[in-house]
Amino acid sequence: MSGSVTVIGLGPGDPRYLTPAAQAALDAAEDLIGYVPYVARVPERPGLTRHASDNRVEVDRARHALELAAAGRRVAVVSGGDPGVFAMAAALFEALEAGNPAWRSLPITVEPGITAMLAAAARVGAPLGGDFCAISLSDNLKPWEVITARLDAVLAADLVVALYNPVSRARPWQLGAALDLAAEHRAPDTPVILARAVGRPDEAVRVLPLAKARHAEADMATLVMIGASATRLIPRDGREPFVYTPRSVAR
Repeated sequence: MSGSVTVIGLGPGDPRYLTPAAQAALDAAEDLIGYVPYVARVPERPGLTRHASDNRVEVDRARHALELAAAGRRVAVVSGGDPGVFAMAAALFEALEAGNPAWRSLPITVEPGITAMLAAAARVGAPLGGDFCAISLSDNLKPWEVITARLDAVLAADLVVALYNPVSRARPWQLGAALDLAAEHRAPDTPVILARAVGRPDEAVRVLPLAKARHAEADMATLVMIGASATRLIPRDGREPFVYTPRSVAR
């Protein structure tokens, strides 16, 4: 097979955060596949065929990419942030494992990008300076009971927690439920970062105490980060405070 598939992380939105390797893969592609907003972030050019699709069809997109590559095309599959974090890389390998065995001989590459929690952390300081984890609040692919069990465990372990996919029209209540659970483990003044659309023109970053974060607005473009018990604030006049988590843990 002469085709190939590259799964590319476009980063948080600002073109400056697209890696040179990711840009080179985009420049070499003949077909571009992805969710509509991500495909729109890649400029049109001669020789590039665009295949934009709606949300919740990740595995279908992945199969399409593999079929095109099997036919000899150089295919780029794009994700926002990093493609391996709650994104298209896992869907691609899911389709590869279940699909035509001949697809396994295709050259498949994953080009990393800056994921939302890293972009958000950089905006406010170093909240991920200690141990941390990431959890998606979307229950499209796993039961809510699994999400809450995992969240309860990492909160009990006193990790900083980055919450992806916190709110959607179909599930407006889940972030509030997650923050209520956090309140069982964390003090009311624990820093909570709500970072929306980092790297885009409509970027908005807020740092709130846990007691007030419960009623803050958020959407699917928001990354929510709950501090650990050691996470600290450094106040600044007229600006959001710096937030950091010490690297050391008291013995």
